[in-house]
Amino acid sequence: MTRILFVGQRPETVDFSDPAIPPGFNAEKINAGIAVAVSKMAERGWQGDPFMIPPDETAGPLVEKQLASKSYDCVVIGGGIRMPPKSLWLFETVVNAVRKAAPNVPIAFNTRPEDTAEAAARWLKTG
Repeated sequence: MTRILFVGQRPETVDFSDPAIPPGFNAEKINAGIAVAVSKMAERGWQGDPFMIPPDETAGPLVEKQLASKSYDCVVIGGGIRMPPKSLWLFETVVNAVRKAAPNVPIAFNTRPEDTAEAAARWLKTG
Protein backbone atom coordinates (compact mmCIF):
# COMPACT_ATOMS: atom_id res chain seq x y z
CA MET A 1 0.00 0.00 0.00
CA THR A 2 1.19 3.49 -0.84
CA ARG A 3 1.90 5.48 2.31
CA ILE A 4 1.99 9.29 2.42
CA LEU A 5 3.37 11.35 5.28
CA PHE A 6 1.58 14.70 5.46
CA VAL A 7 3.64 17.14 7.55
CA GLY A 8 1.91 20.26 8.79
CA GLN A 9 2.08 22.68 11.66
CA ARG A 10 -0.14 21.90 14.63
CA PRO A 11 -3.25 23.97 13.88
CA GLU A 12 -3.51 25.31 17.42
CA THR A 13 -0.01 26.86 17.07
CA VAL A 14 -0.71 28.79 13.83
CA ASP A 15 -0.67 32.58 14.01
CA PHE A 16 -3.89 33.33 12.13
CA SER A 17 -3.16 37.07 12.25
CA ASP A 18 -0.21 36.51 9.87
CA PRO A 19 -1.15 38.08 6.49
CA ALA A 20 0.39 35.06 4.71
CA ILE A 21 -2.38 32.85 6.14
CA PRO A 22 -5.55 32.96 4.01
CA PRO A 23 -8.27 35.10 5.58
CA GLY A 24 -10.86 33.17 7.55
CA PHE A 25 -8.59 30.23 8.29
CA ASN A 26 -8.70 28.84 11.80
CA ALA A 27 -7.70 25.62 13.57
CA GLU A 28 -11.16 24.10 13.00
CA LYS A 29 -10.95 24.66 9.23
CA ILE A 30 -7.44 23.23 9.10
CA ASN A 31 -8.48 20.12 11.03
CA ALA A 32 -11.48 19.70 8.70
CA GLY A 33 -9.13 20.02 5.71
CA ILE A 34 -6.81 17.38 7.15
CA ALA A 35 -9.79 15.01 7.46
CA VAL A 36 -10.64 15.68 3.79
CA ALA A 37 -7.01 15.00 2.82
CA VAL A 38 -6.96 11.67 4.64
CA SER A 39 -10.27 10.71 3.02
CA LYS A 40 -9.04 11.61 -0.48
CA MET A 41 -5.90 9.55 0.05
CA ALA A 42 -7.98 6.59 1.26
CA GLU A 43 -10.15 6.90 -1.89
CA ARG A 44 -6.97 6.36 -3.91
CA GLY A 45 -6.12 3.31 -1.82
CA TRP A 46 -3.33 5.11 0.04
CA GLN A 47 -2.53 5.31 3.72
CA GLY A 48 -2.32 8.98 4.67
CA ASP A 49 -0.49 9.74 7.90
CA PRO A 50 -1.05 13.32 9.09
CA PHE A 51 1.88 14.44 11.20
CA MET A 52 1.43 17.83 12.81
CA ILE A 53 4.55 19.38 14.30
CA PRO A 54 5.17 22.25 16.69
CA PRO A 55 6.92 25.34 15.31
CA ASP A 56 9.99 24.90 17.48
CA GLU A 57 13.39 23.19 17.67
CA THR A 58 11.78 19.76 18.12
CA ALA A 59 10.27 19.80 14.61
CA GLY A 60 13.26 18.36 12.73
CA PRO A 61 13.95 15.50 15.14
CA LEU A 62 10.24 14.64 15.25
CA VAL A 63 10.06 14.41 11.45
CA GLU A 64 13.22 12.29 11.33
CA LYS A 65 11.86 9.94 14.00
CA GLN A 66 8.54 9.56 12.15
CA LEU A 67 10.30 8.81 8.86
CA ALA A 68 12.44 6.19 10.61
CA SER A 69 9.34 4.50 12.03
CA LYS A 70 7.69 3.61 8.69
CA SER A 71 8.44 3.42 5.00
CA TYR A 72 6.84 6.27 3.04
CA ASP A 73 6.33 6.70 -0.70
CA CYS A 74 5.98 10.48 -0.58
CA VAL A 75 6.18 13.29 1.96
CA VAL A 76 3.82 16.23 1.50
CA ILE A 77 4.78 19.42 3.33
CA GLY A 78 1.83 21.67 4.08
CA GLY A 79 1.41 25.20 2.82
CA GLY A 80 1.11 26.47 6.39
CA ILE A 81 4.75 25.55 6.92
CA ARG A 82 5.90 26.71 3.50
CA MET A 83 4.04 29.96 2.86
CA PRO A 84 4.43 32.32 5.85
CA PRO A 85 7.76 34.16 5.50
CA LYS A 86 8.33 34.02 9.26
CA SER A 87 8.13 30.19 9.04
CA LEU A 88 10.98 29.90 6.54
CA TRP A 89 13.25 28.37 9.20
CA LEU A 90 10.56 25.74 9.97
CA PHE A 91 10.17 24.94 6.28
CA GLU A 92 13.93 24.55 5.87
CA THR A 93 14.07 22.39 9.00
CA VAL A 94 11.40 20.04 7.67
CA VAL A 95 12.91 19.79 4.17
CA ASN A 96 16.35 19.03 5.59
CA ALA A 97 14.93 16.47 8.04
CA VAL A 98 13.18 14.66 5.16
CA ARG A 99 16.30 14.81 3.01
CA LYS A 100 18.37 13.37 5.85
CA ALA A 101 15.96 10.66 7.03
CA ALA A 102 14.44 9.63 3.68
CA PRO A 103 16.73 10.85 0.89
CA ASN A 104 15.04 8.81 -1.84
CA VAL A 105 11.46 9.73 -0.97
CA PRO A 106 9.88 12.42 -3.17
CA ILE A 107 8.75 15.61 -1.48
CA ALA A 108 5.57 17.37 -2.60
CA PHE A 109 3.91 20.59 -1.51
CA ASN A 110 0.24 21.34 -1.07
CA THR A 111 -1.46 24.72 -1.02
CA ARG A 112 -4.11 23.74 1.55
CA PRO A 113 -4.88 20.50 3.39
CA GLU A 114 -7.57 19.47 0.92
CA ASP A 115 -5.14 19.18 -2.03
CA THR A 116 -2.62 16.94 -0.26
CA ALA A 117 -3.56 13.84 -2.31
CA GLU A 118 -3.16 15.76 -5.56
CA ALA A 119 0.25 17.02 -4.42
CA ALA A 120 1.43 13.47 -3.69
CA ALA A 121 -0.04 12.16 -6.95
CA ARG A 122 2.23 14.47 -8.94
CA TRP A 123 5.21 12.45 -7.64
CA LEU A 124 3.79 8.94 -7.53
CA LYS A 125 3.37 6.51 -10.40
CA THR A 126 0.11 5.23 -8.92
CA GLY A 127 -3.22 7.03 -9.35
